[in-house]
Amino acid sequence: MSFVEISNVVKTYHQVRVLDRVSLSIEKGEFITLLGPSGCGKSTLLRAIAGLNPIDEGRIMVGGRDITHLPPKKRDVGMVFQSYALFPNMTVFENIAFGLKMEKLDKKEIRRAVSEMISLIELEGKENHYPHELSGGQQQRVALARSLVKEPTVLLLDEPLSALDAQIRRTLRNEIRTIQKRLNMTTIFVTHDQEEALAVSDRIYVMNHGTIEQHGTPQEIYISPRSEFVANFIGNYNVWSREQLLHKPIRGIPDRGELFAVRPEAIHISTEPDRTGAQQGIVAEGFISMATVLGNIMRYEIDVQGLQVTVDTLHRPSVEGLTPGAPVYLFVPESEWKCIERSI
Repeated sequence: MSFVEISNVVKTYHQVRVLDRVSLSIEKGEFITLLGPSGCGKSTLLRAIAGLNPIDEGRIMVGGRDITHLPPKKRDVGMVFQSYALFPNMTVFENIAFGLKMEKLDKKEIRRAVSEMISLIELEGKENHYPHELSGGQQQRVALARSLVKEPTVLLLDEPLSALDAQIRRTLRNEIRTIQKRLNMTTIFVTHDQEEALAVSDRIYVMNHGTIEQHGTPQEIYISPRSEFVANFIGNYNVWSREQLLHKPIRGIPDRGELFAVRPEAIHISTEPDRTGAQQGIVAEGFISMATVLGNIMRYEIDVQGLQVTVDTLHRPSVEGLTPGAPVYLFVPESEWKCIERSI
């Protein structure tokens, strides 16, 4: 049995099934991400594990212990929310120590544990600061430390970075991952941000309409999406039906499958036909309808007789000829065409 086992969990709100027999398993020390759009059920599932949302059916096991019907305080799980939920009238030290004081631990033990946490989150010298004197990223570190100091069996993170700006988010997500690895803490992280999920997870569960669409490592999820929903949500995949591809200037379309997904960075683009035509694979002809600078990536929208194709390349300003209106040739290796299932 895995360290965390969630079996056939059902949750209904106002006759709407928010969680539809969701099952997943997590090994001890794993960092798992629940990824999906708003309303897919990921936060509801997290709150069900914490005991904040009672479930209608199913079972939740942690470390061999059935916690399905236990009150939150007896589940031995820590939770960090999107809103930091710090006590504004308490210092950093007092916020982190709050849970330990409620358990009536010895003062020396509390000071030792809190000091270790402050060092872990690198906020030495801020012990006597109040939340309003800290940046958003520092406040979230304090919220994280407040959960970790109680040494929970499982750490739950409910979109803890969504209120931060992009640069701080990237920095803090890496710090959270480093801390999680150092403590070997079993962690369940909820986000709607694909980049975030791919960057920090051991495994990802992609959720849609209260169910698990696909699960696997970040590499598996990104390289081999199984459904139209996952292909569209996890990246900027080109998704086409066989019917869409008919009667287009595309040579070498796979003879099997009705729905295809192709990564934009897997498509090679050239202004010269010889560079693509000599290779085995699928070749298309079209023109550039739009070119967008995305930092180190150039994104081209190609019109192939009405079929829209997205192509990503490294941003090399020295490349000439790839401008809006220019005719281009596209080459897609056969191995990059993924047959996927149509989502309902």
